[in-house]
Order: sequence, then structure tokens, then C-alpha cells
Amino acid sequence: MVKKRPNPCVPPNSKKKISSVLMKLKAKGSSENTLRSYGYRLLTIAKKVDLDKTDQVARFISEIKGSNAYKNSFVKAYNHYVKLNDLSWTKPKYKYERKIPRIPTKEAVEKIIARSSRKYATIFRLLEETGAMPGELHNVTLRDLDLEKGTLAIQGLKGHASRIFKLKPKTIAMLKTYLNEHGNEDPLFPNSKSMLKAWMRVRNGLSDKLKDPTLKLIRLYDLRHYYATMTYYKTKDILYVKQQLGHKRLETTMIYTQLVNFGEEEYTCRIAKTLEQATHLTEQGFEYVTEINGAKIFRKRK
Repeated sequence: MVKKRPNPCVPPNSKKKISSVLMKLKAKGSSENTLRSYGYRLLTIAKKVDLDKTDQVARFISEIKGSNAYKNSFVKAYNHYVKLNDLSWTKPKYKYERKIPRIPTKEAVEKIIARSSRKYATIFRLLEETGAMPGELHNVTLRDLDLEKGTLAIQGLKGHASRIFKLKPKTIAMLKTYLNEHGNEDPLFPNSKSMLKAWMRVRNGLSDKLKDPTLKLIRLYDLRHYYATMTYYKTKDILYVKQQLGHKRLETTMIYTQLVNFGEEEYTCRIAKTLEQATHLTEQGFEYVTEINGAKIFRKRK
């Protein structure tokens, strides 16, 4: 076990080094949300072990209670500290555990939006209609809007591709009212933290009023999952869904094909990267659809 300090306070020298790391990362273009996340994780580590003792830090991270994805977030933050302080360590690797996202019902989403203020009803409607991440919507500028054509351009974050959406007339009307009431100067929309707080406030209040605890399980990010699943349900076009989400890897998008019962039109999709895999899928009755990034896509009606 890692020997922990009895005093949970962060040593002043560690605070200075963390601040220095964050300043350097900011100069390289890291976003405020990213810096906040890195800072929190580095401070958490520094409360327990010496940041300059890499073996202790690695052991501390391994003992963190949480998913491998959560542990990897500490590894990523500390790795920046190591590089910027001329240290060396054997970077631990934790296998990513993909979880099946929870998809809210249309009825639940509409209830929460209807319960929201006019300001946040507009914001939540835009997230639901475009599948954009909250941070992406926050970065939307006036130049990204074309109210005459009814389009909204989204600049991708975290390696996602940029894309453009045609909004529904009702949503355009809500957006015009939003701009009239809250101004048309950038930034047009609040940051993701403010969006999340508003969502939780409305969602939890509605859950308590209706005595429906399942509503509290719906996260703001689930609006993106909802959009992805419903878009695939309507189009049956996984490549189109990939494009609309801004994904780089088709495998990331494929997960949404598992989440909705499509009745007689339902398909099972598989990917083959070798001749042996393709042959095996063909023998199982899968038909070839297309190829992207070296991966062959097959489908079979369920």
C-alpha cells in the first residue's frame, strides 16, 4: 500500500509545479475544461503522494476506486506533469471498458425540455436535435448560424470532425427568441458546466415531482446518444450517423446499432479487417455493404 500523508493538504511546492504545468499546457492551446480536469487530478494525487516520486504515483493510481477509464484520466494528467518536469516513468495502461450507453425515451426527453426555462429549453433542444457535445455548442459563434437557411455549423472537439445541421423551423424560432433575449454577441451559449447544472436542476426537480427516479438516470450527454440512436433508426445508414456525430472511427458509431428494436427492418452489423473474418461473416449469412478506413462492413437482417 502507498504510504499516505496524514495531512491532506497539498504542499506549496507541489501547487507551484502544478500551476506551472497548467500554464504551459494553456500556452499550447489546452481548453479551460481540460486544464480544470488535469488540475483536479494532479491536486488529488499531490494530497496523497509526492508528485516527483513516479513509482508512488503509479501505485496510487492503480489503487484508485473506479473504472479503467477513470484511472486513465489520472495517467493522462500525470503524464503531462512527468514530461514538463523532465521526469521519467513507465506509463501504466488500463484497458478501456466500453459501456453500452443508456438511451432515454423520447417522452422523458420531451418532459425535461418542456420543464426547462425558455433559455435552457432552446439549448437542450439544440443538443437533442444535433447530437452536439455541450462543449461544442458552447463554442458556436454567430458566424456559425445562418438563420435564413436554418443551419447550424458545429466545430468538432476532441478530435471529432466539424459538421453542419439543418434545424427544424420550430427550433429556428426558439433560437431567434433566444438571441433576442440573451444577445447575439459571442459566446452565444453558456459553458458546458452551466448547461450540466441547469439540466440536473430541471431533471431532478421533475423526478421528485413525478416521483419517477428513472429520470435522474438521464445525463445531459445522453441527448447525444439519443440523437445517434434515433438517427440510425430513421436512416439505417451507419455511415451517415458516423458523419453526423463527427466520429473518426466507425467502431465508435456501431455501438448505437445495438440499442433500438427496429422490428422487421432490424440488422446486425459486423466489421471485417481480414480475409478470414470476411469469409467467416459471409458463411454466416452476412452481406457486404461498404468499406471505410480499411474495414469492410457487413450486415444481416435479424
